[in-house]
Amino acid sequence: MTCPHLDQLTRLQTPRLSQSVHREECTQCFDNQDSPLGIDVCLTCFNGGCLDAERHHARTHFQKTGHQFTLNVKRKLKPSAQRSEDEEPPAKMKKLAIVEEREEDKYEHATVIKCWKCDGEKGAEILGAASDSKAKTLIDGVMQSMSSARQSEVKAWEEEITPCEHTLTLEQIPAGHIPASGLAHCSSCDLKENLWLCMICGSLGCGRQQFGGVSGNSHGLAHYESTGHGVSVKLGTITPEGGADIYCYKCNDAKQDPAVAQHLATFGINVQTLTKTEKNMTELQIEENLKYDFSLTGDDGKALEPVFGPGLTGLANLGNSCYMASVLQTIFSLPAFQVRYNTLAAHHAAACTESLPADCVECQMHKVADGLLSGRYSHPANFSASPNQSPAVADPLQHTSPTPVFQVGIKPTGFKALIGKGHEEFSTMRQQDSEEFFSHLISVLRRDMVKHKDRSDQDPTQIFAYATEQRLQCSECGKVRYRTDTTDVLSIPVPANEKGKDADGKTLYEDVQLTDCLDAILGIEQLEYSCPGCKKGVDALKQTKFASFPDVLVVHAKKFQLVNWVPAKLDIPVILPANDELTFQEEHLGHGVQPGEEELPNESAAASSLPQFNEAAMAQLEGMGFPTIRCQKALLATGNSDPEAAMEWLFGHMEDPDIDSPIQTPAAASGGGAHEPGPEQVSMLADMGFTPAQARKALRETSGNVERAVEWLFSHPDDMGEDSTPAASAASAAAPSVPGSKTVPAKYRLKAFISHKGPSVHSGHYVAHIKTATGDWVLFNDEKVVKADAESVKELRKLAYLYVFERV
Repeated sequence: MTCPHLDQLTRLQTPRLSQSVHREECTQCFDNQDSPLGIDVCLTCFNGGCLDAERHHARTHFQKTGHQFTLNVKRKLKPSAQRSEDEEPPAKMKKLAIVEEREEDKYEHATVIKCWKCDGEKGAEILGAASDSKAKTLIDGVMQSMSSARQSEVKAWEEEITPCEHTLTLEQIPAGHIPASGLAHCSSCDLKENLWLCMICGSLGCGRQQFGGVSGNSHGLAHYESTGHGVSVKLGTITPEGGADIYCYKCNDAKQDPAVAQHLATFGINVQTLTKTEKNMTELQIEENLKYDFSLTGDDGKALEPVFGPGLTGLANLGNSCYMASVLQTIFSLPAFQVRYNTLAAHHAAACTESLPADCVECQMHKVADGLLSGRYSHPANFSASPNQSPAVADPLQHTSPTPVFQVGIKPTGFKALIGKGHEEFSTMRQQDSEEFFSHLISVLRRDMVKHKDRSDQDPTQIFAYATEQRLQCSECGKVRYRTDTTDVLSIPVPANEKGKDADGKTLYEDVQLTDCLDAILGIEQLEYSCPGCKKGVDALKQTKFASFPDVLVVHAKKFQLVNWVPAKLDIPVILPANDELTFQEEHLGHGVQPGEEELPNESAAASSLPQFNEAAMAQLEGMGFPTIRCQKALLATGNSDPEAAMEWLFGHMEDPDIDSPIQTPAAASGGGAHEPGPEQVSMLADMGFTPAQARKALRETSGNVERAVEWLFSHPDDMGEDSTPAASAASAAAPSVPGSKTVPAKYRLKAFISHKGPSVHSGHYVAHIKTATGDWVLFNDEKVVKADAESVKELRKLAYLYVFERV
């Protein structure tokens, strides 16, 4: 048709390099340009919208914004893109970078400009618009720009390695030439591979044995610990261009040496004559992550059945994203998340106040919920549906195809980019810890709830929230101190008792009962303590109990230990109770100060300007020989609860120039007394969506610690801050509210578990097993969704990393 608004089309601009162009799929559902109706890309803001009659996200976008022109994009695979049998397979990925793949080489695209003012229901196609030079420029600009999905993918994959002060100020001790390649070996053993050259004195030491089965006895690390020489280069990875694996033990990270050729020349090494002969650390990491796979066959050797239907949709691996996929599948198997982000959020699109759905947490959570739960995208890879048609599956857990055909899986690229935005780890394509991602996701969702107070009463994350009570009693004066902490995950240490090695030399560990691990957490332990009542060092008894119980209990099995400062995961079998049930009784529940108990006195006024440090964590860190001031700083930086996280922080900040300087608190800076929040602190919290009154009260409650103030606000969503005076603060502190329930007995049954294969929580592979309403177990292995074999479930849950129990 002829459009009367064509003159307005000429005012539109092609996308800038910094703009995201959502041309691959709708930003609010997983319909994409492969769908029969294609995707409408807004030519004003480049949002992508679907044309489905029920969801109509393109139409909603026009109604909200008035952006009338869109480019409809459809594509289909070229016949020439099908690889023949005798053709060589594509080159294996060798580094953490992605080369932009040209879509025009693989697909045929059909594009047409539409005007939504001419047809407000589905947009009117403007015939002949492509012949107009301005329109053609717009089309080319959209189609030739890097798509939003690929833009975030490339940015996340590119691993930036930078120099550090130790590589930039390297002082060498000339020690003569080292032996030629093939003759050199570790100075402490006979290994001739995985060798690291000390860039200061030229000592050769073998590396750690942790990547891809490469031998190593950690003699390079031993050299650093004995000499303090912190910078090493891995022989065999040096290239004529000056590329090489450089590691700084002082920073405990991979670094860059801009003068590597000059520094190597000190030891008679001419980089121009070298050829790379060993895999670098990045290649080994990728190889390690790619080689792990969970068996998709049963004990009888038959392939497990792929399953399809609502709630049985796979998530395509975006590159080391299995940690995210396993967490998403698990939380969206819980009714609270299904109702909150699928049912209640179904009509959010029309009311969304964000300029782009891709920037809205609510939109992206609903998109993932709809994608996983609707069943529209849960079909075999070769399935072809007509518009608005979903695969008809009578029984979701039955699949009769003689040859298993798995799903393609939906790609939560936009979700990952938004949730990981600004986070130094989750914004990358590196493998991450699933428990850490779970906690991060919960924090992001809670911040969004605080920002949008009208939705705060619908917070599904509260099903995980509960509190623990810590009781500390001096063995001499008998006085006590109670502390209550709110948390979402119960982390349990798992004892590592070796029982031998298997045929491959892998260490085997004795079975551990889950109930024994829980009893260890809730038991009584003795520790050294500086009693403020006795004014001296004494022994104290510490016991932790539940202050409340959550609706959903997430148990984190801490099956790792620090080996050469690197967290190594141990495959310790954990045995669950009969029927996969846990029951907590009255003796597991704490009730605070009891009649006849006398509380320990508060610290001095000077010390009260600091937060109350976790006594048990402080005792554990000081027992390892760390100075008190360092222990306090580490706990402040890591949440004031986990001694292992604090210890890792200490290892990473040993060289900080102010590591032993006194902690500067706002109260101390102003001369003591009650903390009065500064305008900068109040403004910082206000920017997160809190009112100034809430911000001031939270800061008073937490002695001016902004991070703890945020936690306080999350745990007091109904407190508007009107009574934020010191007196009111003291009154509220006397009876803090805790999430969860105090009803006992508290009985739980296993709903899901996340398993991990690999030597470290930062490599390997994660999958999720989830029990359906019918009692069947389903394995979610990225895009592969299969009916789990009962016997394999029994074995794999012994080695699970996260257990999710629902309260019965």
